[in-house]
Amino acid sequence: MPMPAYMRRYSFRILGFGLCYVGCLVGALAVMRQPWAPTGVGAWGLAILPALPIVGMIWTIFRLIVEADDEYQRFLIVKQVLIATGLTLAIATVWGFLENFELVEDVPGYHVTVLWFAMIGVGGAIARWRA
Repeated sequence: MPMPAYMRRYSFRILGFGLCYVGCLVGALAVMRQPWAPTGVGAWGLAILPALPIVGMIWTIFRLIVEADDEYQRFLIVKQVLIATGLTLAIATVWGFLENFELVEDVPGYHVTVLWFAMIGVGGAIARWRA
């Protein structure tokens, strides 16, 4: 059975944003390690640059929900995203309290997004197992 058009678009977008992320991250790190690295607004721009493709990946996942033409598949995708979001919020909340009580070290904020992407995989397994 061929891959539906909405999944091909999703795959192309995720791959494109993933490659863009790698390029932006490697490029920004390389520039910031130079003696002539920008400061001020330029440094802010370079720091934000790798985040933009990640935002694109998040947009791509939500775009998949809009473009899915099979209602059951759309239901599973929505369920997957809701499970991932709930798990991520629960883990981040517990971790935050552990940080407040100085039981664990602080973690950079962008790790929440990394966790959410991991939970997308867990959510997909749960959504299809409990469908």
